[in-house]
Amino acid sequence: MTEHQTLEQYLLEWAGNDEIRQAVGITTQTIADACCAISEIIALGPLAGPLGTQRGKNVDGDTQVELDVRANDLIIEELKSAPVACVASEELDLPVELDRRAPLCVAVDPLDGSSNIDTNVSVGTIFSILPMRCASCSPDGACFVQRGNRQLAAGYAIYGPQTALVLTVGEGTHIFTLNPDTGVFCLTAPDVKIPEETNEFAINTSNFRRWDGHIRAYIDDCFEGAEGPHAKNYNTRWIASLVAECHRIMTRGGIFLYPGDRRPDYHRGRLRLAYECDAIAFLVEQAGGAATTGYQDILEMEPSDLHERVPLIFGSLNEVRLINHYYEEVDPFQERSQLFGNRGLFRTG
Repeated sequence: MTEHQTLEQYLLEWAGNDEIRQAVGITTQTIADACCAISEIIALGPLAGPLGTQRGKNVDGDTQVELDVRANDLIIEELKSAPVACVASEELDLPVELDRRAPLCVAVDPLDGSSNIDTNVSVGTIFSILPMRCASCSPDGACFVQRGNRQLAAGYAIYGPQTALVLTVGEGTHIFTLNPDTGVFCLTAPDVKIPEETNEFAINTSNFRRWDGHIRAYIDDCFEGAEGPHAKNYNTRWIASLVAECHRIMTRGGIFLYPGDRRPDYHRGRLRLAYECDAIAFLVEQAGGAATTGYQDILEMEPSDLHERVPLIFGSLNEVRLINHYYEEVDPFQERSQLFGNRGLFRTG
């Protein structure tokens, strides 16, 4: 069997004698340990109990299931031994203070894609590690209201045919695969690069009638295929599990779109900036891709609230740039101009 560098070895080498890096490394390893435990529960499926049973709703009104709650409890319990001052979780109304003297705070989505549990589709855990900037953990989550470009590390675990941890500490994006025999994550794909070009997009097309003109125009032109302004045929994908969508893009390219739309509570997007979007954007950009709302880079956004939701578009660099052109050139409320005809802005032949 090929010898692989372990996650622990990678983090120790990266951290060196730097105290903040050492704290980030310990915290990342602690989260990885929690993910191992979550992976074991998920692998048992119904043998671990009714994991998909509804337990109530979280602060954002999303349905919580049994595994949401168990994953949340596992991660917070593990982080009590890490140099973490404060934890904010998608499953909790308020942040939890752990050690106010510690230098870090952690935002986590303990179980992304939990609606897929009973159908045996890949789900995951998303986390973001930030510098602690407050004297204490305030109930309003002010410690977490930071731009995404201040993240010290971010990652996700995906629980699928293999359990993998996808991690960035600001020096590229790397994939570590869990060895279930040892409970150790091993580096299997260093310095991942997302292909700049793609002909694959992921969006919930059932919401087509609710989108604004930017997204409708882009999808219309994708469906035109090789005869349309993009001059290529597209494949479509939609899993409804953010980590699964992101992992596909990490491995073969593509673009993911979850725009705002006309539904109540969806006007400003549905995915959470602190718990999901910032971490995914950091990982994607470190892998050579891009992440945007259509109007602004995700990592440049000034958040206003711990539970803030935003649109999220990410993936292959040139396709995200193409989307940005649609936001610049298409009127969101009116018919688009002939600029986007078959021989329009995005087709030169």
